[in-house]
This record gives sequence, structure tokens and C-alpha cells, in this order.
Amino acid sequence: MNELRKDKLTQLRKVLCLVSVVIMLSGLLFSRLLLSSGLTIFAISCFIGQSVKDKIKTFVYSPLLWSMSLLFLLPLISGLWSADILKWSQILRIKLPFFLLPLSVAGLDDFKKEDWEKIGFAFLSLVLIGAGWSLWQYLQDVQLVQAAYLRAQTIKTPLGNDHVRFSLLVSIAILTAIFLAVNTQKKLRTAIVAGLWLETGLLIIYLHVLAVRTGLICFYVGATISIVWFLAKLKNNWRYAWVLVFVISIPFVSWFAFPTFKNRISYLRYDLSFIKDNVYRTGSNDGNRLVSIKAGWELQNKHPLTGVGFGDIETETGKWYRVNYPQMTDTDRILPSSEWMIYGAGAGWPGFLLLSAIMVIPFFLKTREATICWVLLNISMALSYLFDIGLEVQYGVFIHAFILLWWYKWLNVVPKM
Repeated sequence: MNELRKDKLTQLRKVLCLVSVVIMLSGLLFSRLLLSSGLTIFAISCFIGQSVKDKIKTFVYSPLLWSMSLLFLLPLISGLWSADILKWSQILRIKLPFFLLPLSVAGLDDFKKEDWEKIGFAFLSLVLIGAGWSLWQYLQDVQLVQAAYLRAQTIKTPLGNDHVRFSLLVSIAILTAIFLAVNTQKKLRTAIVAGLWLETGLLIIYLHVLAVRTGLICFYVGATISIVWFLAKLKNNWRYAWVLVFVISIPFVSWFAFPTFKNRISYLRYDLSFIKDNVYRTGSNDGNRLVSIKAGWELQNKHPLTGVGFGDIETETGKWYRVNYPQMTDTDRILPSSEWMIYGAGAGWPGFLLLSAIMVIPFFLKTREATICWVLLNISMALSYLFDIGLEVQYGVFIHAFILLWWYKWLNVVPKM
């Protein structure tokens, strides 16, 4: 009787988890409320029929799980010396999934490889729908959108028009589609595998039409590393060198094929000319980022042991701007535009070093298969945080936590004998 009850609870947990994942992914693209609701259902579902003690034990013994939770615990501890408690509490609410999701998936071993693959197909379907919606927005007024790219604006995207996070999501979807196509080609129908390759091509095209630097850098770095790795493993690898040449040719073709891509590059060159001459320009994208990073660096070194506290980063950065760049407009006074500077300013050098360790730890974790995909995924995540603060917004927090945990579970499923 107990075994029967246990099996029913396991099945219930599995169904609720899968449904909640679809809700979370749908919410990620189209609704914050759905995302929060799905996350709550997922967290509750993961505890059904499972021992809390066993979960905590698994959590403590898993470097990926406990290290990810530090992204929440560091801001939590910094509340001891943060003066702005309201701002600090808002930051904690945003970063809570860094603790909640790792604890929830600890000991979640009911899923088979096929279950994780189903999540992959759901993820790809939703990203493709999101990209299609974004292109539809572009087609509503092509000339206006193309002109906007000369003013650092972009096509509307899902994720509340967060084009940086969506471009990262698209680059991850490309990796996911390729992985699924290669690993399921022997067991799925040819039409499905062909569909995966077709989606890969469509998302690559969309990524260049969107022309957001984060997604493009992640794509090209990942493509270059994977091709070099692939060629190194093959004999007579020179026969396949055309693949690398093909990838290198894509941006040149995009320059002539996609006006948004061309205009984005033109704007970047224009913006960088002011940085090169060390001239402040109102509304400068990259110029403001570099100044903000300088602000974070100085706050970190001024408070090397504790930082200013996560709740006070915005206040202290504002003071730094008023002293060092009084001519800057309020809209240009942004937070330090690098996660390393955020954690350094918020928790001093310990925060800077711990963030570095958190980003490095996944590279030392062995996976049962597709190690190269795990490496590429983590490289993409780390690269996206060098000049952006994705871990300070709800969408970025979820993407980092969920995608890494999903892939780690997926690549480590014990095969049935």
C-alpha cells in the first residue's frame, strides 16, 4: 500500500513539475504573473513526497546547487550594512529563485531523459513563437524600426521588451536545437529532426536581424569553440574547415542582407568614436557602460572588505556620478554595467571573487554526456555578465537559474540498463 501511494505521489510530482515548467517558460516570454505562478507551483511540486532532510543533504553535497545559492545569500548578508532596507528587500525578492530553484531540484531524480527532452521541445517552440512575434512587430513599420537602430533602439521583443535577455535566450535555443537534432536523430522521425535544423537556421537569421550584441557574441564564441573542438576530434579535419569559413562569412552576409544589422554596426562605430576620444555624449550606450563600470570599480576598492551593501549600490553610485561626472543626465547614471562590479560594489572583493568562483565551478563538474554543450552554455552565461547586469532583473535571474539546472539534470540522467 505504501509503495502504491509512493508511486502515485511520484507521478503527481512529475506531472505537476512538467506543467509548471511550461507555465514558467510561457511566463518568461509573455507574462511576469505566469512566471511567478509557475515558479511557485514548481517549488511546491518538487517537495511532494520528498524528504526535506534528504533534499538539504543533496543540496549541500552538490557544488552547482550551493554555489548558485550564493548569488542570493551574498545580497542577503549585505543587508547587515545596507542603509536602504527597502531597496535591499526588492533585490532579495528578485534574486530569491537563486535559492529556491536549486533547493527545489535537489533530489529531483524522477525525470527520464525523454522528460528533459520534452522540456527542450517546449522551450524551442516558445522561443520560436517569441521570435515570430518580434519579427511581426518589425514588419509593422520596417523603415521606422531600421532608422531606430541608428539611435541604439531595437525591434520589440518578448520578456517585457528586454532585448538583451531575449537575444541570450535565442542563442541558448540555437544550442538546444542543435543538441536535440544531433542526439535524437536515430530515435525521432526524420521530419522532426529536419524541423530542429530548420529552427536552428531561422533563429540564427533572427539573431542577426535583432542584432543585439549579447546574443551575437554568445553565438559566435560558441560556434567558433564548438567547430574547433569538432575539427580537433576528427581525422583529416581540413576537409571540414569550410564550416568555420561559413560561420565567419555570416556577419558579412548579414551586413548586406539585414539593414538592422548594418545600422547596429554603424551605430556601434559611431558610439565607440566618442569613447576613443574620451568625450561624454548624452545617451551614449557603450560610453555610459564604461563609466558605470569605473564607478563600480571605485566603490569596490573604497570598501574592499564589505562593499557598500546591495541595498545602497544605487545611492552610492549616484553620489559618485555627481562628484566625477556632474554633467551626466539622470538617465545616463546607470548601475555598474557588469555583474562583477555589482557584486564587488555590493560585497567588496569577497563578492567579486565569489562571483568569479560561482561562474567557474560549473566548468569543473563532469556530465555524463555532451560535455562540450555544458561548457558552451556556461561560457555564454558568463560572457553575458561581463558588460551587463542580467542577474539583477527577474528575467535574467530565471534564465540563469532554470537553464543551468535544467541542462545539468538533462545531461546527467543515469541511462537505464
